[in-house]
Amino acid sequence: MKLKKSDSLALVKLCCRALDEKKAEDLRVLDVSEQSSITDFLILATGTSEPHLRALRVEAERALDAANARIVGMEIPQESGWMVIDAFDVMLHFFTLEQRERYGLENLWKDAKEVSVPKLLGVASPKKKIAAPSAKKRAAKSPKTTKVSRKKTRS
Repeated sequence: MKLKKSDSLALVKLCCRALDEKKAEDLRVLDVSEQSSITDFLILATGTSEPHLRALRVEAERALDAANARIVGMEIPQESGWMVIDAFDVMLHFFTLEQRERYGLENLWKDAKEVSVPKLLGVASPKKKIAAPSAKKRAAKSPKTTKVSRKKTRS
């Protein structure tokens, strides 16, 4: 059953929150609705180990179950470094770092629009860091002072 795009995006948001709480790394969402006839969104996440991948998968299943989303299929081969959950309008891919770099799904779907995960999670974007002035600039702005060392004398 095809969901409205807003419903699909709500499901994506729910999954991203669950994955973020389980410390998924490099969480990315791609809107592939214009490029794919089988799904609207891809959620890509990196786990630090096989047990972490399993924890991410279990948490995603819980989130999908809570939303009454139907899981169409799962591919969870042992020790492969890549797990997939197909929830029809949303497909979730969990990788180890090595497998994510190897398969490069972001490159395969480079025409897709990336959805801002911080916006989905309601997190403010990190502010730009303002570089501290260099030593030369600080010296030019402040008057020169000399350090005087003081020694304590005993009376």
